[in-house]
Amino acid sequence: MVWRNREGKQVATITEWLASLGLPEYGQHFADNSIDDVSILRDLTDQDLKDVGVPLGHRRKMLRAIAELSGAVPAGPQPSVQAEPKPQDAAERRQLTVMFTDLVGSTALSTKLDPEDLREIISAYHRRCAEVIVKHGGFVARYMGDGVLAYFGYPRAHEDDAERAVRAGLALAGADTKADVGSEPALQMRVGIATGLVVVGDLTAGDPSHECEVVGETPNLAARLQALAEPDTVVIDSNTRRLLGYLFEYRTLGPLSVRGFDDPVAVWQVARVSAVDSRFEALRATTTPLIVATRRSTCSCAAGTRRSAARAASCW
Repeated sequence: MVWRNREGKQVATITEWLASLGLPEYGQHFADNSIDDVSILRDLTDQDLKDVGVPLGHRRKMLRAIAELSGAVPAGPQPSVQAEPKPQDAAERRQLTVMFTDLVGSTALSTKLDPEDLREIISAYHRRCAEVIVKHGGFVARYMGDGVLAYFGYPRAHEDDAERAVRAGLALAGADTKADVGSEPALQMRVGIATGLVVVGDLTAGDPSHECEVVGETPNLAARLQALAEPDTVVIDSNTRRLLGYLFEYRTLGPLSVRGFDDPVAVWQVARVSAVDSRFEALRATTTPLIVATRRSTCSCAAGTRRSAARAASCW
């Protein structure tokens, strides 16, 4: 059977269907649950999509598209829009790692490029960000002009969400991302990452446009850290740093005054993945962190810290 969307275009795969809705980030979620054929879509219910990990607003969008795709209401009992979400599911308190990325010099680019050319560059940048973030287990919450807001720990939580976020940030700031975007001159970006307790979910009891909102100081801090970062660098807060242990090498930026925060904030720049051989060592050692201070002292500092980490790990 040939399936067509509401515009009459043929849809052959799940990936094509999600892309036509502007929701390509759920491709891996569908694949992980063996939803690999367009014909299965008509049998999906709201609960099925929720189990896959699709938030309310995007579930509604998918269900409408499924009805238009199949010409019938999806199988199974469907709760009304007014009946969902249930109050206890509206929002939840949880620890979340928030990432903000932003293009450097996009305003200057807008004065040099035709708007259509600029749109293509930013679209390619957004696609690449989404690929990297989803690959590392994150969730793209929102595109904001030339910026991207992502969550690690919602809607799916992992014990290593902070590490996943930093690895994604380093990948985005690396040369591979610039090559994939394919712009000339090469794009530069800044990444800010913060971790803390937030309230996340549908904060307005049923309004899909606010279904993925986050309340708390963590997203604000991530945005401020992004603004403090140098081009092509990743900057993190103290909570994220504590969770990472010695998995990475860092350059301390010291306590900094951050707009909106009364007290100075401890800030680190993530330099690279550390050379510590054992993951156990990296996460369990509690001595002085791996800090890249200057070019001259980098090697001796890192080597000394690794020896300290090994001694601490041997005590366990």
